[in-house]
Amino acid sequence: MATETADERAAHIRGVTVTTLAAVAGIAAAVVSQVVTAGQDPVTAASSNTALYVLVGAILAQLPVLQVLGIDVEDFSAKDYLYVGFMTFSLWFVAWGVMLTTRTTLPF
Repeated sequence: MATETADERAAHIRGVTVTTLAAVAGIAAAVVSQVVTAGQDPVTAASSNTALYVLVGAILAQLPVLQVLGIDVEDFSAKDYLYVGFMTFSLWFVAWGVMLTTRTTLPF
């Protein structure tokens, strides 16, 4: 019984860590995308390949960070990789979309 509780807790902490990192990476990628496309018309910025490269970099950068945080990435299945990619993309898309729509300027 105690082993099951410890395993459930470890699985929960793993899930929370992966989800939190994916969300933070998505928002950070949106901020970087906004900085990279600063000064451009929102329509032009939205079709920028550079912003897409920022997103891909944010997705790929998470794997080493997860290893540093103690998550066994070798144990990831295709579903886990898709989850990380989708969560990062979703947060990036929404956050950057809001920034583009409101014509947000960042002081960087």
